[in-house]
Amino acid sequence: MSDPRASGIVVANPPWVEEFVDWESRLPAPEDRMRLVIALARENVARRTGGPFGAAVFEVESGAIVSVGVNSVVRLGNSALHAEVIALMAAQRRLGSFTLGAPGLPRHEIVSSCDPCAMCLGAVLWSGVKRLVCGASHEDARRIGFDEGPVFPSSYLYLEERGIVVVRGVLRDEARALLDLYGALGGPIYSP
Repeated sequence: MSDPRASGIVVANPPWVEEFVDWESRLPAPEDRMRLVIALARENVARRTGGPFGAAVFEVESGAIVSVGVNSVVRLGNSALHAEVIALMAAQRRLGSFTLGAPGLPRHEIVSSCDPCAMCLGAVLWSGVKRLVCGASHEDARRIGFDEGPVFPSSYLYLEERGIVVVRGVLRDEARALLDLYGALGGPIYSP
């Protein structure tokens, strides 16, 4: 029997994600990219595989999908497994680089169905992406019980001062409707 203290950590999207995403598609507009992450989050809720949050990493210019992530906190029993973190980890693994801003790589962005929490904003900063695109707001998430932690207007300014473009409120009504649905269904709230 192996010692559980030495066990590996499994980080994976639910199996349905591979078939759900059209990996060959190019999504040119921010709204198209946001529709994909909202659809991922909606499917995650419908299949009861996680919370109402989705994210994806794209090549900025081509719109190519590099990776996706859906919230897996409850499913995998790990508070760090937010959609943004999974999408960034998958992108870095796929590209073989700890930074998505490595020389020779195209510019990358992360698109999130909701303003990221404090942890995910830190992950965005360290990831090497050049743009962050968000749907629903912190207020929308808070309204159904999620606490996104110490995120302030200066948090976004900090990212911008380090060369990360921040675009918020893309398809906010659609993203907020998904959060409201999750709240109405009584989905688990796993904030501190």
